Amino acid sequence: MLRTHTPPDIFAPIGPYAQAVEAICVNRLLFISGTMGLEPDGRLAKGFEAQAHRVWSNIEATLAAAGMGRENLAKLTIWLANYDDWRLGADIRQRYLGDHKVAMSVVQVGLVHPDWLIEVEAIAVG
Repeated sequence: MLRTHTPPDIFAPIGPYAQAVEAICVNRLLFISGTMGLEPDGRLAKGFEAQAHRVWSNIEATLAAAGMGRENLAKLTIWLANYDDWRLGADIRQRYLGDHKVAMSVVQVGLVHPDWLIEVEAIAVG
């Protein structure tokens, strides 16, 4: 079970995320490595939007393989190659997460491969 916390003496979240997520009665932890927009055959999806959708599809598939779903996600770290993709990335992320809130960091960086536009690492609890 996950419980979100927003302390009254710090700033309110500036988006659909939680300031903190507490895992209560945890039996399992799943650490999902940085996931890029790679198709199952190893090809890279074309463009930011396609890569972002593929990232979330890959995360969903990884969660399902572990018998989990998006409701088990507790923490995300998201790396973007281009700041201009931030808003579209947030919109796509929320399509996959719905009302589920996680602790999250979003950072603009240079990714390892110049064609990768987004990478997401996740922690899920069960």
